[in-house]
Amino acid sequence: MAYITLRDVHLAFGGPALLDGAHFNLERGERVCLIGRNGEGKSTLLKLIEGSLLPDTGEVSIQNGLTVSMLAQDVPMDSGKVADIVADGAGEAAAVLKAYHEASDACVLGDMEACDHMGMLQHKLDQLDGWALENKVNSILSKMGLDPNADLADLSGGRKRRVLLARALLTQPDVLLLDEPTNHLDVESIEWLEKFLLDQNNLTLLFISHDRSFVDSIATRIVELDRGILRSYEGNYSRYLDLKAQQMEAEEKQNALFDKKLAEEEAWIRQGIKARRTRNEGRVRALKDLREQSKARRSQQGKVSMATQDANRSGKLVFDIEHLSVTFGDNAPIIKGFSALVMRGDRIGLVGDNGVGKTTLIKAILGEIEHGGSVKTGTQLEVAYFDQLRNALDLEKTVMANVSEGSDFVDVNGGRRHIYSYLQDFLFSPERARTPVKALSGGERNRILLAKLLLKPSNLIVMDEPTNDLDMVTLELLEEMLSDYKGTLLLISHDRAFMDNVVTSTWVFDGKGNIDEYIGGYQDYLEQRPDDKVVDQKSDVKKAQAKAEAAAQKKVKLSYKDQRELEQLPAEMEKLEKEQAELSAKLADGSWFVSDANAATLASQRLAEIEEALLEKLERWDILENMSKGN
Repeated sequence: MAYITLRDVHLAFGGPALLDGAHFNLERGERVCLIGRNGEGKSTLLKLIEGSLLPDTGEVSIQNGLTVSMLAQDVPMDSGKVADIVADGAGEAAAVLKAYHEASDACVLGDMEACDHMGMLQHKLDQLDGWALENKVNSILSKMGLDPNADLADLSGGRKRRVLLARALLTQPDVLLLDEPTNHLDVESIEWLEKFLLDQNNLTLLFISHDRSFVDSIATRIVELDRGILRSYEGNYSRYLDLKAQQMEAEEKQNALFDKKLAEEEAWIRQGIKARRTRNEGRVRALKDLREQSKARRSQQGKVSMATQDANRSGKLVFDIEHLSVTFGDNAPIIKGFSALVMRGDRIGLVGDNGVGKTTLIKAILGEIEHGGSVKTGTQLEVAYFDQLRNALDLEKTVMANVSEGSDFVDVNGGRRHIYSYLQDFLFSPERARTPVKALSGGERNRILLAKLLLKPSNLIVMDEPTNDLDMVTLELLEEMLSDYKGTLLLISHDRAFMDNVVTSTWVFDGKGNIDEYIGGYQDYLEQRPDDKVVDQKSDVKKAQAKAEAAAQKKVKLSYKDQRELEQLPAEMEKLEKEQAELSAKLADGSWFVSDANAATLASQRLAEIEEALLEKLERWDILENMSKGN
């Protein structure tokens, strides 16, 4: 028997139905990802299952005795002791336990009434098994690396989510509902969450996410909410894309046949009596039915149409950054001694934990904050800045007023367009365009920012977390636009798939003020970082060649350190190759394993280490050699 079942569920809030006869089963042990366009009703569906909403008609059935817990999308800004917030998930026992600790603290300070009250609370805790609750709280906080005495208000967004997850898991639910669990998390926190969820035995998940890497790691099945209907797709996100394309092609063909038949019947009914010979009442009734079906048919929501505004090309050099440092107050530097060249056409991704200085670096490069070192700016730069904090939006004004700043027309690549027409490219109907921004979802607000940003001619786009709350279709269109962009891009994002598909190099922040540059996107960084092990030598040789080719496309001046490394690499490789040849010769006939097995085994292990080291040095030599030639 399924854990959760939806049968013919209908739900609407005045407009088109969010759920229109929806059917769904969730089986034990499944990890199902719920996807769909912004505003389709995904969060509403989770609330139906959680029980905070009821359907207009239909049935939401949950297996008897099943416990369901939900991690909401929004991160609270409240303060409070972490242990108390987690324990709140246990209801009455948590309230009594909290009161006991408060009375205990007061008793220590000499409050005799509190001391007397402790006895009653202790008795109640015994009845509710409250002491076991305290052990559970401490255990789960330890597992998640959280300080039970910390104040929630002092934690980062990622650690707040850990607290909320701990509260949701405290009662050991059979089903966990997650609404956009990776939003505003840094990459390290997302990877921690992936591992944590995969390690939970027998936990059944139903989650909403637009993070494609997260979905591919976690999901065993994908369910799409599309125009009120739930459709299931076995497998990962890539498999879903293939199946969805086939489904849409079939739907388009079916609609085309329907439209053709309707047009033929409309033409027939308009003919004169002689042409129609005798009046066919059955055919008239059939035409009426076709008209009703046409009115009821819901077309798939359109795709965002986005394009950048043409601007003059910037100079070949965009930024020459030398020993840039930023320090706030007397604390350790947030950024120390960072040097880099940014050339026209570079698409650079910035990666690191929350709070390590990614936005600070952007502001320093753009001259918005004071810094040490120097930043030489190239010529003819025209900057368009996508702001993570959405400071560019006036929440009280309408969508139209925010984008056009009061005008009925906007300039798009030299031509005039009415603001309603332009906003329809970003899926805002005229009615929605007149709506105050404060009434819109996070995804819609991000689309407004994109509409506003792309009206500005630019040859340098700076984007700080542009992907939060965007649905997958819009994400992919944004990827396509940025990949075709002729200017330069500086991008902060925790969306690993987005980074892999867009950037040509990655700046990685270590949280101690240091920043390292790697060729390619996030996966390329993982393969290049020093602590990675070489598993498949042939595969990695191909990767090394690919990275060398990518490096060859960039013109980057070698630093003194890199130049020195390039000069020393041939001698280092020659020394390793000599040692490799000597060990191979000694191990060739196998007699060494007979005369001295331990020494031979160590030599064999050393030979494997040499092969790995040679491959890494060859890869590094290829990259530096191509950079030095300016290819």
